[in-house]
Amino acid sequence: MKREIVKVCLLLICSVAVGFASDGVHADILAKTTQSWDGSILEKYPKGQPEITIMRITVPPRTDLVWHEHPVINAGVLISGKLTVVTDKSDTLYLSAGDPIVEVVNTWHYGRNEEDE
Repeated sequence: MKREIVKVCLLLICSVAVGFASDGVHADILAKTTQSWDGSILEKYPKGQPEITIMRITVPPRTDLVWHEHPVINAGVLISGKLTVVTDKSDTLYLSAGDPIVEVVNTWHYGRNEEDE
């Protein structure tokens, strides 16, 4: 029964996507990957109820975020400005407005806004 419901949902999603394409609506896939930005394979999700949180984070000019790590998969898109992300191994990612990021998992890192906006 659950498989049939999933099949129906997938068919509905596909038909909606085709409808968008025919109406001139365009969707861009910004990121679709099994790896974080440093090339590490993403950790398998643990059993249990997943929870997704979408946040808007504003980093003031000339500000460093604190060192932190993510125990689960985390992704985002930089809406404006520029951001530099640095790991404890000195791997560095430079993001500009519109760039997606699939965060590193269980790796210490921080973000830095080196700009004036």
